[in-house]
Amino acid sequence: MIDVQRLRVLTEVARHGSFSKAAAALLLTPSAVSQQIAALERTVGTEVVLRGARGVTLTDAGRLLVEAGETISAELRHTEAALTRLASGVDTITVATFSTGGRHLLPRALARLAAEHPNVEITVVEREPEDSIPLVRSGSADLALVYEFDKPLPLEKVTLLPVMSDPMSLVLRRDHPLAKRKSLSLNDVADDRWVFGCSKTSAFLHGYAADSGFSLRVSASTTDYFFAQALVEAGVGIALIPLVALRESADLVAIPVERPRPTRRIGVVVAPRARRRAPVVTLVNALRSAT
Repeated sequence: MIDVQRLRVLTEVARHGSFSKAAAALLLTPSAVSQQIAALERTVGTEVVLRGARGVTLTDAGRLLVEAGETISAELRHTEAALTRLASGVDTITVATFSTGGRHLLPRALARLAAEHPNVEITVVEREPEDSIPLVRSGSADLALVYEFDKPLPLEKVTLLPVMSDPMSLVLRRDHPLAKRKSLSLNDVADDRWVFGCSKTSAFLHGYAADSGFSLRVSASTTDYFFAQALVEAGVGIALIPLVALRESADLVAIPVERPRPTRRIGVVVAPRARRRAPVVTLVNALRSAT
């Protein structure tokens, strides 16, 4: 029989790419990690890792075992949480969310959850989609509010339920020469200086500029759309901002980008096992009807 602890050790080796880093994460010695992997290989009758000068990589068998280990760990976390709920009589929900989506959608949805399930304790953690989906997959979060932009999200073992489209607008100062236009193309502002509010927006705009034959002039790069708009307000540059992050200001205007308009797709990611829980169903439904 395959030992669950050895699967956990293999998962950490795969995550870190070395025995020594996995050992540090597990609070073991590298020798102990090596022995656990060797014992696992004896059990399954084949190599699970390849040791090389640049670190450790998984074999095909190793990848299958890591996938199985992640599934088992998620189910154990789910069972432990259910046992805790039975013992304490207190239900809990953990929600992972990206910042702007959380501000726009979560307050009303959580209010509905609290009204329909007053004994549920709610924890909200802020994460970008690429970090929140693994939390759902592992059972560390019950659901995640996420977005897709120019690349699809990895959705193995989870389900993405659509919530809303989140189209982008150009945010300019009201005294900008183009501020009275009903719509703008990105080429219309090719000579402007830019303020970025997100690394993904930055990557998209750099790619668009390269395809269109011009270079972006960047004034500032941030990781916060609200701060980016404050910089636009101060005259630092212009910005590309999604609908859910637009802030009201007498000094700013938001002008739709002409087709093909860049648009984020916001959704809820949930694992099949979590969709059986009534509070999770309530929150998912609340989020999908919040727009």
